[in-house]
Amino acid sequence: MTVGQWLCVPFALQHSAVGSLALSETDWLGHIPADSPAWGLWFDYWLLLICGGIPWQVYFQRVLSASTPRSAQLLSYSASIGCILSAIPACLIGAIAKATDWTQTEYHHTPTGYEKKLVLPLVMQYLTPTWVAFIGLGAVSAAVMSSADSSVLSAASMFAMNIYKVVFRQKASDREVVWVMRVAIVAVAVMASGIGIAINSIYYLFKLCGDLVFVILFPQLTMVVHFGKYINTYGSFVGFCIGFTVRLLGGEPYIHVPAVIHYPFFDYENGVQNFPFRTMAMLCSLFSIIVFSALAKILFQKGIIPSRYDVCECFGPTDNHFVGHKRNYDDPDSESLTFER
Repeated sequence: MTVGQWLCVPFALQHSAVGSLALSETDWLGHIPADSPAWGLWFDYWLLLICGGIPWQVYFQRVLSASTPRSAQLLSYSASIGCILSAIPACLIGAIAKATDWTQTEYHHTPTGYEKKLVLPLVMQYLTPTWVAFIGLGAVSAAVMSSADSSVLSAASMFAMNIYKVVFRQKASDREVVWVMRVAIVAVAVMASGIGIAINSIYYLFKLCGDLVFVILFPQLTMVVHFGKYINTYGSFVGFCIGFTVRLLGGEPYIHVPAVIHYPFFDYENGVQNFPFRTMAMLCSLFSIIVFSALAKILFQKGIIPSRYDVCECFGPTDNHFVGHKRNYDDPDSESLTFER
């Protein structure tokens, strides 16, 4: 996809309808006034794109398949550099679209509204030769289809391995799991196709998915990886519920979910939150995980709630880890031995 985009850039720049990309002549970078409440929304999406892009199964599927931790680290760092490099031609194409007088092209009018989201295929189709547009659009289509089938396979494999085998059929054979995965692939593909037909914007679906990943999964992953000994299943479940509820109460105009909580700088005319409410929901989830994990630990370990109600088995005998010293008194010369229970 990156090669196809780079191929289109020089041809698009040479089109007669494209003006100068100098910021003094074309404000393709854009700006937000210093006193605008939209800074809160910008900050919200900034964190969403950075932190919400981490806890994706397609990423960790490749990290966990690495042969060594060192390989996983190198893979992650090289991927981050690759993402930055891949964004350069996309930014240039957006700048070219901004600097183009579209009335001089076969498109005959400047893209407005939803059409602005289509500038990549529009630039390829109307500002480059036919053979360049064919290669560029083909590269983009191939990359999209690759991501789509990878997502379908990931969802189906997670259902087969993490839900069907773990919850319903613990003794299922590998052959049975494979067949369940095949059926799940068809089911997920049908559902994804239905959603794609019913929803007008694929960009919105990607944004909404990243939104939920940022609010719900990012705090869970952060606590499990870095502070695993301080949390438990009860805190994670409560954090999930609180984070999702707070996010839902913030509203989502595109799917007609009204905002119940009106944060500061709320735009009543358009029903838009200018406050970074997604980040607020993420922080609520994060602190809920910490607080309710500690509360559950106190209630069970002090016997306030009987251990028989520990349905998640977070505080059984094997969970009471401590280190001590034990001496073999039958042998006076024996050294103190460290043990762990």
